[in-house]
Amino acid sequence: MQEIDIKPTEGFFIDESTPWEEVAPGLSRQIMGFDGKIMLVKAKFETGAVGTMHKHYHSQVTYVESGEFEMTIDGVVKTLKRGDSFYVLPWLMHGCVCTKPGILIDVFSPAREDFLGYEMQQSEPEQV
Repeated sequence: MQEIDIKPTEGFFIDESTPWEEVAPGLSRQIMGFDGKIMLVKAKFETGAVGTMHKHYHSQVTYVESGEFEMTIDGVVKTLKRGDSFYVLPWLMHGCVCTKPGILIDVFSPAREDFLGYEMQQSEPEQV
């Protein structure tokens, strides 16, 4: 697997001029800045939109800017609303369902290369 050299973005991101990308029905994301070590992403959900259950090698911390979400991390389900946050260890299964429209602010380390159109760089370690 070839290592990706992710170039850092510019210093400022202005909300109204930063594009949104639709990633699923009722779910869009706005990449707000990154280098190879860290990435900030806004995810906008409409009621009923699903952040499909998934896992990845990146550490993730997320802040609920608005709305309400049924968040599942490693089989544990919690209702989160504005002001709440969560942390996901690498390789833990997680996902959410939006119950009231809102925005999640995600921080990933390292940057999510798959969000930039590259293949994910690490595969899940084998269970021993």
